[in-house]
Amino acid sequence: MSFNDSDDPRSTAVEQLEAFGLSAYAARTFVALTGLGEGTAKDVSALAEVPRTRVYDATAELREHGLVDVQQSSPKRFTAVSAETTGRRFRREYTRRADLLAEALDEIEPVTPNTEQRGVWTVTGREMVSDRVVEFVDDASEEVVLVTLEALLTDDVVDALGTAADRGVAVRVSGMDFSAGDEEGGRLPDGCGFESPRAWSGVPAGRLLMVDRRRTLASVLVDGNGEHPPSARDETAIWGAGETNSLVVVLKAMFSWLNGDLG
Repeated sequence: MSFNDSDDPRSTAVEQLEAFGLSAYAARTFVALTGLGEGTAKDVSALAEVPRTRVYDATAELREHGLVDVQQSSPKRFTAVSAETTGRRFRREYTRRADLLAEALDEIEPVTPNTEQRGVWTVTGREMVSDRVVEFVDDASEEVVLVTLEALLTDDVVDALGTAADRGVAVRVSGMDFSAGDEEGGRLPDGCGFESPRAWSGVPAGRLLMVDRRRTLASVLVDGNGEHPPSARDETAIWGAGETNSLVVVLKAMFSWLNGDLG
């Protein structure tokens, strides 16, 4: 069995199992057993390119994760749990660890966050920028104004906007390359869409965000054009916080056409 072909589902499975913390031998052993249904250490060794003596160590590791059952025969036989069970167990473990991490970090963070920050901060990568957008929208108490490309209006961002609207935050969204007037096919909160000015046409901006007039974010798509769209990592953003922050002041002025009192 070859684990070097990135298009082979076995290689993908091994890679993901290792990402979840399994050793290389354990990951290969599990994938081999999944294909075999059941087998001995000799069977696994021949298929998974794992030394037979290390198969026993690998299966012991897998048993600790509840991924393998053992038949006490001579020789011992092993069988892997189903794909559904595997996914469920790793999902449960991942969620548990993520919750523990969040709780620990909450206890470490300052009780009173610093809302006035000097300078601007940079974040790179589309997912990372989206995470920042969601975080800022989640913290909104009064107003969210977002101008965005449709491709960047992910489900997480839409959910955050909807949740903000539900708790009474004034949410306003405009599309650089789509009409938000129809609430983007029903995904956006009712009545939040406004017409984007034509000045945005052809601008490489990805999204512009203002939250409570005290926190702003601006992103651009890099190394991309209509013929060669940027990859998921080709977005860079800068953000700032505080009424006197330079980026906040500039973007508040840019958004001033929305409302007479936004200046």
